[in-house]
Formats: sequence, structure tokens, C-alpha cells
Amino acid sequence: MAKIGVQAMMLKRNFAEDGPFETLRAVSDIGYHAVEVSQIPMTGANVAELDRARTELGMEIASLSAVLTAEPGASNDSLTADFDKIVSDAKTLGTSMIRIGMLPVAAMASLHNVLEFCDRTNEMAARLHEHGIELYYHNHHIEFTKYHGRLLLDIIADRAPLVGLEIDVHWVQRGGMDPVTVLKRYGERVAMVHLKDYRIGQIPQSAFDALTAGDRAQFQAAFAEVVQFAEVGEGNLDFASIIPASLQIGASYLLVEQDDQYGRSPLECLQISYDNLVKLGYHNLF
Repeated sequence: MAKIGVQAMMLKRNFAEDGPFETLRAVSDIGYHAVEVSQIPMTGANVAELDRARTELGMEIASLSAVLTAEPGASNDSLTADFDKIVSDAKTLGTSMIRIGMLPVAAMASLHNVLEFCDRTNEMAARLHEHGIELYYHNHHIEFTKYHGRLLLDIIADRAPLVGLEIDVHWVQRGGMDPVTVLKRYGERVAMVHLKDYRIGQIPQSAFDALTAGDRAQFQAAFAEVVQFAEVGEGNLDFASIIPASLQIGASYLLVEQDDQYGRSPLECLQISYDNLVKLGYHNLF
């Protein structure tokens, strides 16, 4: 049975200010008991606190995050430079899954660069497999561009057959695809699903004021930016279909995430998502 947990990226400020253990205590108090670690410095102290959360709070570490090679501003460890450390952290924290959160910026420039990334990532997946660890790739919307009539995500999946998938349903929708269709398309390749709603916000009054003042460009920008991230159940995605599809294909973790909270705190957003998921009948997955 899959377990609903939390993607820690949205809690990185909490981790920095309160530490991993106290942050995960607050997450546990809401009702979540699994976490995917991302954009959290994997220092010895933080790893120890994460391990303490496993022992004292019963918090499962669903997966750890990594990049293929270090990039400016990247906060996750690099598989190229930190391979042994990543394996050690995974063993310490009892997880057998590592995930790459997005294409490197350089790989976005051309199909050639994407294929090179796939080849290197597939090699890393083979190395990790020797240690009992599987590697996964998380999509955004750019993977639904087409090269020669084929979706980029299909190209990535074919070129890196040893790499599993972590499907983010918000980014699938933003890429113009149906989340349920995509989940079923990749089936057992998908071990983790990001539960993140897709909301159309309202155009702010300031945009209408700008239009009245003759600034049509500001209005057009506001018009184009109404797509928002949302708490599960507060947007337009059909989670009553998405979650059963995720269970049907055998996903291990369904991870709640919200990239922008629009004035709410991350814990407030996680509480809203939890309450809505319970109302949908998924209390047994926590």
C-alpha cells in the first residue's frame, strides 16, 4: 500500500530555522509520516536529526534528492562528486530511492544535451543498483515538449531504461497532459507521485488599474500568470481519479508538495491538503 507523505522542499525554511527533527515533529502532528528530502543540506547534523525522526517519530524517509553534477546554487548532493556519501546517507536513513528533481539547465538547451544527460544518469542508476538503491527522475512541464513528434519524457524514459520516474501531477497538467493518462502510460516505472494541485487564480485589481492607466503589458502579464500551485483539493485536479490510478500502478509514495504558498505558511498548506485528502477518504494512506 502506498503512503502519503511530504516533499521537504516546501519546508526548507522550517528546516533551516527549527531543524529537521522539530520540523518533522510538526509534520507528524498534522498526520504525515513520510518525507522526501530535497533542498536540505545533508550535513552530518541534519542526517542525524533525520535519523532521530525515524526512530522517535516513526517518520519514513521516502527518498533523498541529488543532482547529476553540481550546479551553481544547487543544494542537493551531486552523484558525480558525492556518490559514496549519497549511498551512505541512504543506508543510514533506510531509503532505497534517490531522485533527480529536474533536468540540468545545460541539458534544456538541446536534445543532444538531454541524451547526454540520460546516458550519464543511466550509468549512475546502474552504479546505485549495485548498492540496492534505485534512481528516479522527476518531471516538470518542459518534458512534454516534442522532438520529431515524440514527447521528451518518452525520449528520456527510453534512453535511460534503468531510471524510474517520479510523476508530478501539477507539472503534467501544466504540460498539457492528463495526469491519470500519464500515470498509466508509465505504469510500474513510477514509484513516487507528487500530489500538487493546479489552481487558476484571480486577476488582481492592480492589473485592471494598470490597464485603465494604459499599461496593457502589465495586465497581459497578470493574465498569463493566473496558474498557481495549490493545496490538494483547492484546485482543479481530479484527485479522486489520480490517487486510485497511482495505487493501481503500484506507486510507493504519494508526496504532497506546493512550490508557492501565496502568503500561507507551509505547515498551514500541509494541514489543508491533509484535511482534504482525509475528506476524500484516504486517511488509511497516512
